[in-house]
Amino acid sequence: MADGKPESIPVKLVPPEADWPARAEAEGHRLRGAIGECLVRVEHIGSTSIPNILAKPTIDLMPLVTDLALLEARVDAVRAMGYEYHGDYGLDGRRFFTLTQNHKRLFNVHCYTLDHPDMARHIAFRDYLRAHPKLAKDYEAVKIRAAKLQPNDVEAYNGEKNDWIKQAEKDAIAWVAKR
Repeated sequence: MADGKPESIPVKLVPPEADWPARAEAEGHRLRGAIGECLVRVEHIGSTSIPNILAKPTIDLMPLVTDLALLEARVDAVRAMGYEYHGDYGLDGRRFFTLTQNHKRLFNVHCYTLDHPDMARHIAFRDYLRAHPKLAKDYEAVKIRAAKLQPNDVEAYNGEKNDWIKQAEKDAIAWVAKR
């Protein structure tokens, strides 16, 4: 059973921190211990995975698992790490966890199976922006505008970015297909 809606957090964009990749990797190792053998790998996604752009200081991780039922059997082990579980949280095929301490969201964890199309979309978007720094800066400008419009509501902030992200994801998927 899901724990409910994640705690609402204000939107604060910060300069990139050099330790984000290491923190993502360390948390991925911690998650491996909790999720167990159904975990194939953990991908660092989201803005903290894209160099040289402002980001909310929340690291997005995407554990890829062999089977959602096996993952769901391990929900209590992930909760024991301090995470809240939110079920699919509106995205079919995803299992979503958050780790918040002192009203600061540290990690968003989006679990998918290896064959889920959203998994490929997230990785394509990340890799596309990493390979195209100008586009990453364009995304940063979208984020800054969204944060100014929605400084106190992360979901509304995400909504402000949605059209730009959807177009960039289509371009990213086409870019990956050509490689």
